Amino acid sequence: MAEEFSIAWNDDVAAELSGAAFEGLELAAEHLLQVSTELAPLEEGDLARSGAVTADKGVGVVAVSFDRPYAVRQHEDMTLRHDAGKKAKYLEDPMHDEADIMLALIARKASGSLGG
Repeated sequence: MAEEFSIAWNDDVAAELSGAAFEGLELAAEHLLQVSTELAPLEEGDLARSGAVTADKGVGVVAVSFDRPYAVRQHEDMTLRHDAGKKAKYLEDPMHDEADIMLALIARKASGSLGG
């Protein structure tokens, strides 16, 4: 007969784990911003400098954004030409390509809150 095993976390443990996971999410967003900034099209550097991470712990949202009027066009228009090492999809591609690293950053922060 199989044995059963369960863990009941109290509110303090759940809150600590949630807080650590959010910190990990912020860390992952900073990583994404760094990689995206390196790929952002470069004319004067204004687009790359506009990159930011914003976080709202109250609603559990972390965002990476670039705040220039032309940011969306530079990101979406695949017909534009860019300098070597710069590209369209400068935010979307790293979001996919760096997913394993970002998940590891989140997991490391969360496991660290449990003493792991």
